Amino acid sequence: MNEEKTITMWEKCLTILRDNLSAEQFNAWFEPIVALSFVDNKLTLKLPSQFFVQQIENNFLVLFRATLQRVYGNDVKLFYTYNIIEDTPSSSVTLAQDNSSTKVASQMARQTQQVANPFAPVEMDDIDPQLNPRYTFENYCCSMSNKLAVSVGKAIAEDPNCKTFNPMFVFGPTGVGKTHLIQAIGIRIKELRPRTRVLYTTARIFEMQYTTAVKSNKVNDFISFYQSIDVLILDDIQELAGKTATQNTFFHIFNHLHQNQKQLIMSSDRRPSDMDGMVPRLISRFKWGMTVELYKPDYELRRGVLQMKAAQDGLSLSDEVIEFIADNVVESVRDLEGIVVALLAHATMLNQEIDIELARSVVGNTVKVNKKQMSFELIAETVSRFYNLDIGLLYGKSRKREISDARQLVMYLAKKSTQMSSTNIGQKLSRDHATVLHACKQIEQRLSIEKKFRHEVEMIENELR
Repeated sequence: MNEEKTITMWEKCLTILRDNLSAEQFNAWFEPIVALSFVDNKLTLKLPSQFFVQQIENNFLVLFRATLQRVYGNDVKLFYTYNIIEDTPSSSVTLAQDNSSTKVASQMARQTQQVANPFAPVEMDDIDPQLNPRYTFENYCCSMSNKLAVSVGKAIAEDPNCKTFNPMFVFGPTGVGKTHLIQAIGIRIKELRPRTRVLYTTARIFEMQYTTAVKSNKVNDFISFYQSIDVLILDDIQELAGKTATQNTFFHIFNHLHQNQKQLIMSSDRRPSDMDGMVPRLISRFKWGMTVELYKPDYELRRGVLQMKAAQDGLSLSDEVIEFIADNVVESVRDLEGIVVALLAHATMLNQEIDIELARSVVGNTVKVNKKQMSFELIAETVSRFYNLDIGLLYGKSRKREISDARQLVMYLAKKSTQMSSTNIGQKLSRDHATVLHACKQIEQRLSIEKKFRHEVEMIENELR
């Protein structure tokens, strides 16, 4: 059919729709539609975005279907094109391939059996997930400081029916591995289900895309693209604080994805309840699923990161060097990785032997060396680590010999090396001051007659110093 007749027939549709809708409804949803062609009972319409299709299906389906059949006949097959926003900071727009609406198709098919499917389904193209291929679970060290978060992440990645943890909200200070973890989830999903539309982006890029979309009058395209994602991973969401318009747009995207069983994963440097500048209704949704904290790396994790990073870089580090770094670089996994990179540079470019002196120099130039303050907590941690005990057992009621001996040694060293009174030491362990005095006498007696025990205590005190 020629272009003029195509336009004329579509104008008849618009007249019917205008007569049956309010001016606001017609102007908002139908006036922007353009008829491109009508050939062999195939009507092709161009809409501003997929969001328009969803609104028409949800709110005007019966009227729209009846109008098309009245003007074009019961055998009409409807196709449409729309613009989608690319997943790039520039927010450039490209024309998508023809897509179909299975919802409209199924309802029209039920209405009249002789009519073929009017919206032929077309598989949606995949997108670049923007994931760093190195950020895998295999490259992610695990300890008690992140065990829960890792377990939840793997459950989401490996079971597509697991919606208990939707959304997953990960929070913690800078450098504890949030970005690595949330990308590892995305990578595992792509490995197991390659056709899943996974997208990792930062809140800053999301904001830049939204701003560009507003300026170019393509907000609907922006919304349409994000509503097409199966697994949306949004990093540093605290960056949206104070940006009310962007938050409101994300609120609608969040609702659409959540209602359609799509997975949301977010990270922040603070818990939802501490996020100032966020609209309350968005904060409430952050709490719907699983909120999990990543803590500063504990000693076990710090050692694991150093050993893994050194092995990956082909670097041989002695236990002495690893222990020194793990003892002094305590705030961030990122700092630990940077230390290994610096040691590698000295070893390969300057042909230096990696010994404790070089480690001291590199650590001193990279971070402020942690000067240990003698405290009860430090003593308890050092003693439990030396004897390979869970530190929590020292604070419990267990009277097993190895636990009781370690607990007495903690009391003795705290009395000897800190300014704490016997009463304060006892309170730390839920004991009275008499128990502390008895423990100190027991340790002193053992030191006088047990050579092996005396050597162990000296090693612990050297580590404390």
